[in-house]
Amino acid sequence: MKDDEQWRDKLTDEEFQVCRGKGTERAFTGEYWDCKEPGVYHCRCCGEPLFDSGTKYDSGSGWPSFYQPASADVIDEERDTAHGMIRTEVMCAKCGCHLGHVFEDGPQPTGLRYCINSLSIKLEPEAGS
Repeated sequence: MKDDEQWRDKLTDEEFQVCRGKGTERAFTGEYWDCKEPGVYHCRCCGEPLFDSGTKYDSGSGWPSFYQPASADVIDEERDTAHGMIRTEVMCAKCGCHLGHVFEDGPQPTGLRYCINSLSIKLEPEAGS
């Protein structure tokens, strides 16, 4: 795994703050919050495929939201008690990149809302789109 200096060389300051510093971008400002382009969202740090656009939906939160990851083993979860709240942080299982949080107020079939920072992911558009 890379150390902070290696990540700083690879990421912009804003990406580093979110991905490695567990920051959060402002709602309705990220590149993908209202993106409807088909494709696969990959980890911005290591390139691991994390979410398919077919599971993306408009949660009204201002962040890209998905009801399930690409597969169960690509996401790690950890209890987050920062800022006086109890939440579940989600990270890339491969490199530990902070992605956002998962909440139990999403649509069926899972009832989950993976609320993800645009700065933590990168869309690979579907071929031909």
